[in-house]
Amino acid sequence: MSGELKETPLREVHVELGAKMVGFSGWDMPIRYGSILQEHKAVREGAGAFDISHMGQFFVEGPDAASWLNKLLTNNLDKLGEGEGHYTFLLNEHGGVIDDLLLYRIRENSFLLVVNASKIAEDYAWMKAHRKGEVEFKDCSEEVAGMAVQGPRSTDVYSRMMGGRTLPPRNGVDDFEVEGQRILVCRTGYTGEDGFEFFSASGGGAHWFRSALSDGAAPCGLGARDTLRLEMCYPLNGSDLSPERSPLEAGLAFFVDLEKGEFMGRGALVAQKSQGLKERLVAIRCLEAGPPIRPGAVVQDREGNEISRLTSGTLSPSLGVGIGLSYLPKALAKVGTELRIEVRGRNIPAEVVKKPFYKKG
Repeated sequence: MSGELKETPLREVHVELGAKMVGFSGWDMPIRYGSILQEHKAVREGAGAFDISHMGQFFVEGPDAASWLNKLLTNNLDKLGEGEGHYTFLLNEHGGVIDDLLLYRIRENSFLLVVNASKIAEDYAWMKAHRKGEVEFKDCSEEVAGMAVQGPRSTDVYSRMMGGRTLPPRNGVDDFEVEGQRILVCRTGYTGEDGFEFFSASGGGAHWFRSALSDGAAPCGLGARDTLRLEMCYPLNGSDLSPERSPLEAGLAFFVDLEKGEFMGRGALVAQKSQGLKERLVAIRCLEAGPPIRPGAVVQDREGNEISRLTSGTLSPSLGVGIGLSYLPKALAKVGTELRIEVRGRNIPAEVVKKPFYKKG
């Protein structure tokens, strides 16, 4: 099966480190190097480095780039200055999520979009089909290597890697060259900790990843990436987000600007908001220890009736209990609602809690 999977530019490093590799979104990726719990702890307490080369990188330039992107994406691009970025959504006509992504304004008319690995081809085709005006739109995913260094000590790692250079501000992007090689550094991440995402030409990826490790970051795989993001209630596209669900139902209205003017899917979102949401994505925490909960686990009401299934689920390393996300009917999507999660024939008591599960300190 591994022959059918794409390999990232960092694969040689993963093999050297003895990583356990798995298929993910069509890529051969490290799920762990040792213990997922240790890798999770490394990010919460120190610094961890993840391979994100499987993610897609689109570059958009031209005098009409900003106006075109603002009509396709939900967040208000006009509020971004040069060197700033934000989280946003690419929607279909019905307001459903095609992809959630990060958009950076590198310069006035120059933008970077970082999209999910499984959505690269679909996103590119959709955006190209709706391209308008004087816009240069390139998919450079095959040419780019990426890593995310996350954790409270990530700034120290970066300083050592780059000879004292400092990171851009939170959600910022820095574009510069090292020995003729273009580097893009974004002060963003998917863990809830401080950190940065680092993009270089694919040929230089292994060098920079090794540098991050030698300068204090622990190698981390997809297992820790999932437990970290779920503790923060960060959604996973294809699981918590889908073309049948809107950002409003997912509780992410903050990243949707309905007042900025027309954009793809806006009409459907306005109608949904006026009619009221029937379901919402909520955080569910088990009230006692039990078998690990997984996506697809049955969610029951107090009487034992099936009402939903988990879209995400795991054992939280920080909390020591099962946590998950699920779409619940509006009447049950309230903090404090008592539920049960069915796991391996057991009904584990649980409740709806305020997001996120994990808070520093």
